[in-house]
Amino acid sequence: MNDGKASRPSEPTPVSHSHLDAERSHIRYSVFDELIEGVQVIDYEWRYLYLNPAAIKHGKLDAVSYSGRKISDLYPGICDTEVFDHMATCMKGRKPHTMVNRFSYPNGENAWFELRMNPVPDGILVFSVDITARVEAIEQARQAKEDLATTLDCMVVSVFSCDIKGHVTRINPAAELLTNRPSDQAIGIPLNKLVRFIVGEDEVVDPLERVLRNGGQKWMASRAEVENADGVSLAVACSAAPIRYADNSIRGVVISVRDMSEERRLSELLKQADRLSSIGRLAGGVAHDFNNLLTVIQGYSELLLAKKLPAEHEECVEQINQASIRASALTRQLLAFSRKQVLSPKVVDLNLVVENFSKLVQRLIGEDIHFSTKLKPDLGTVWFDPNQLEQVIMNLVVNARDAMPQGGRLTIETANVELSSEYAAMHPGSMTGPHVMLAVTDTGCGISHEIQSRVFEPFFTTKIAGSGTGLGLATVYGIVKQSGGNIWLYSEPNKGTTIKVYIPWHEQDQRQILIEEPKHVIPDNVNATILLVEDEESVRTLVSRVLRSAGYHVFDFDNADDAVKLFTNHHSPVHMLLTDVVLPCSSGRSLADQLIALDPDLMVVFMSGYTDDAIVRHGILDEGTRFIEKPITPRALLEKIRGFLKPKSNASNLSMDIR
Repeated sequence: MNDGKASRPSEPTPVSHSHLDAERSHIRYSVFDELIEGVQVIDYEWRYLYLNPAAIKHGKLDAVSYSGRKISDLYPGICDTEVFDHMATCMKGRKPHTMVNRFSYPNGENAWFELRMNPVPDGILVFSVDITARVEAIEQARQAKEDLATTLDCMVVSVFSCDIKGHVTRINPAAELLTNRPSDQAIGIPLNKLVRFIVGEDEVVDPLERVLRNGGQKWMASRAEVENADGVSLAVACSAAPIRYADNSIRGVVISVRDMSEERRLSELLKQADRLSSIGRLAGGVAHDFNNLLTVIQGYSELLLAKKLPAEHEECVEQINQASIRASALTRQLLAFSRKQVLSPKVVDLNLVVENFSKLVQRLIGEDIHFSTKLKPDLGTVWFDPNQLEQVIMNLVVNARDAMPQGGRLTIETANVELSSEYAAMHPGSMTGPHVMLAVTDTGCGISHEIQSRVFEPFFTTKIAGSGTGLGLATVYGIVKQSGGNIWLYSEPNKGTTIKVYIPWHEQDQRQILIEEPKHVIPDNVNATILLVEDEESVRTLVSRVLRSAGYHVFDFDNADDAVKLFTNHHSPVHMLLTDVVLPCSSGRSLADQLIALDPDLMVVFMSGYTDDAIVRHGILDEGTRFIEKPITPRALLEKIRGFLKPKSNASNLSMDIR
């Protein structure tokens, strides 16, 4: 042969075969025609003497093209292959050979054959079995095994597998972290020595036992704990499923463990927010009703005190009045918690507020507590009611003071912070972006984890009876939330507490708005005509009496329709509409809009003990809105009304900044 490899076998001496010899060989070997195995007979000159139909199919040959032709003619380059070396060794050594061959067709396709070579007088006899499907199946299984191993290694879920005796056979990297054991130290150890599964009331569960007990059914526990050998426990969800032999018998279990700590923490935070929201709605409704009652109690007690009363009667009325004032303070705190109070926000420099308030702090906390501040220069400005901001600081300072009865350190800190999306996801209700942080830190007794979720609830307190109302932190919570901020508490028992308030940065807006004052000329303030609309009879009677006693002309109604009829048919001017925010089948805003359409110069004053989006947006008054908050005393009511009606000395158009 010209390829150099065909002459390798030197014994026996090659014998030349004619075409007739090939035909005779074909007849001799035709017994193999019906075999499903491929059969090839190759002579000493590397010519094909015989191929059965299966071999022709394996080689994708023409049935008449092979006779008497060399294999190198049909398959160029075969002489440089391993299969040719095996055939040459078999031909020379006259001993059988077996091998698996990857065969490449001229068109680029590949197939796998199991070859058995046997020496025969004419040369060698080669049997071939197409094992491509089997090899590909094995390769797919191997690849799937590798893919599974890679998947397990990348999973954040911890995965354990163990045999029927409960010994660990495999753990993934996440399970290594959970158990604090590398894989080589964990394999072979009983699973219950590596981790314990606790479900329900401290019940230790064996996942393998649960699977076997349930007849091989999958076992799951959505709320459980795992504890590793070092005593570290974790809130998890876990499941176990059987690993089976081919005959369906169980040879072990695979257990997956998912860390649920963060999900449960967020769930508790959401539950806490929902609970506070529900309490807030209840508190706001109660405060609304109480404010109407307190308006009447305070009003009539003040009217009585203005008269000459016997000393013993005057003392009783004074006690009633003082009690109503204290009750008013409580309702204001409830409104603050429920985010229903009226705010008057401005652009505020938090550092200046803290510096001004710091002068009062030492008197509040006493000499046993060391006070210091850490104020960030170039602090961003915020949009906040300054009075409410001082209330927030005072309540936090008082709360910190009460946590340090034996003295300690109190620190107020400010900083510019950027809240990321990750932070917002971990703290429900937070907004991303630049914020100003106010932090108040104490070194007091701290707060246990069991009650931290309740500290912002109204009337919840750990102080002894009579030492607090339980509304301090609730008030702070409501003020901060209503102002668009967020508040978070960080505390450890006996290690102190830090309460952080995050308020969004405020970009100052230099837009201006013109507020037109009424054009009515009121010759004498007390001669003004006031249209009073209030559906609560006791409040309406009191307010009407107070206004009339001061010399005002008052028309009072309990509904909007009657007020509109009077206004439409009244020929002399009405200078002021004094209306409650919430009216039967209507609202104060709707009534005001109707009357202003008839007289654009009408002065409108809203009165309520409960904010409403018709008057305020999230508790913040629309620019230019006149508002009287209940409860209000007769003296304060008259001061407000006189202030609204007092003639302005400046021009009728007043330019005001909206910040």
